[in-house]
Amino acid sequence: QVQLVESGGGLVQAGGSLRLSCVASRSIASINYMGWYRQAPGKQRELVAARTSSGATNYADSVKGRFTISRDNAKNTVYLQMNSLKPQDTATYYCKVVVPTTYREYWGQGTLVTVSE
Repeated sequence: QVQLVESGGGLVQAGGSLRLSCVASRSIASINYMGWYRQAPGKQRELVAARTSSGATNYADSVKGRFTISRDNAKNTVYLQMNSLKPQDTATYYCKVVVPTTYREYWGQGTLVTVSE
């Protein structure tokens, strides 16, 4: 069982930055996959960025060059640094992990990011 708590969302003007944090209730050192997803009103949830324990990353085309995913195993935390934010980045952002062996998925409760014009 893994509980995930996201934070760092809020209201920001276009062009601004935010850093989201996702703190896990257990060590993430053995967790191979950690990712950030988002869901805008009326739209499906989509992958924003993901990172494996080996350091491999994957980004949605719409955020490449603007967002960076990182993890701090010592703090059991994965981050999403978001720069040059655009109104179309407005969404609820969710953290997801996939634990090894069982490959069970765990999700956080989400944090709302609103980007104004």
